[in-house]
Amino acid sequence: MKKNQSAITICFTNNKGGSGKSTSCANLGYELSAAGKKVLLVDGDMQLNLSLSFFDEEKVLEMAESEKNLYQAVRNKRNLSNYIVPSPYENLDLIPSSILMSQIEYELFLMMQREFILKKCMEEIRNNGQYDYILIDAPPTLGTWVINILCASDYVIVPVEASPWGLFGLANMFDFLNHLRDMTEAEIMGVLVTKVDERKNYYRQTREILDQYREIHVFDSFIHVDASIEWAQDASKPVTVYKKSTRSATEFKKLAEEVMGYGSR
Repeated sequence: MKKNQSAITICFTNNKGGSGKSTSCANLGYELSAAGKKVLLVDGDMQLNLSLSFFDEEKVLEMAESEKNLYQAVRNKRNLSNYIVPSPYENLDLIPSSILMSQIEYELFLMMQREFILKKCMEEIRNNGQYDYILIDAPPTLGTWVINILCASDYVIVPVEASPWGLFGLANMFDFLNHLRDMTEAEIMGVLVTKVDERKNYYRQTREILDQYREIHVFDSFIHVDASIEWAQDASKPVTVYKKSTRSATEFKKLAEEVMGYGSR
């Protein structure tokens, strides 16, 4: 892990939808906070799924339509410290998203040094010691906004669904990251395999394909298909809060342990 006093910033990204990106970001964030780490979650997706993981729909829409969300901060180039919303859980805060994030590519196009706007907005909260980790949920695209998120991050976690189409476009994702080497120092922390059903062969096939990328770390932890995850999402709660005994709760806790130990392998 990087040896500095600034918050460790990790983005979750995959240009394919349905990879479990928001779910993994939300539950990892909660497990890190439950382990005593100070965590800030940043909802960078217009679908609002990360925000919905902790607040009901009425509250999320209220925040999305207010002046206190990520879209307003970025378009006005404001310090993100003023846009933080406490979550219902200790050590865990959120910067909510807005459906207006659909316009962020246009907003950025009109700005100088457009790839680094988010990085500048995050500078104070990364360096003031308030947080140990900042986790950013990126949308399933490869545009200027995702470049912004990558330029503001130290590490990247790529969730991949264990399904016939789960690896579709992954090579493009890796190529995209390689092409940004002159802009960002963000490195791939690992690929997280999600939605695993061991009654099928997709997990084994997925691991075999990922093993071909010898320079890419694949987390030992993986996340099974678990109905409790969907029920927890419906209740706007982390899965551990919804049902601590469920298998996925244990898996997200193990993932948090891997992330906290990253660099000491």
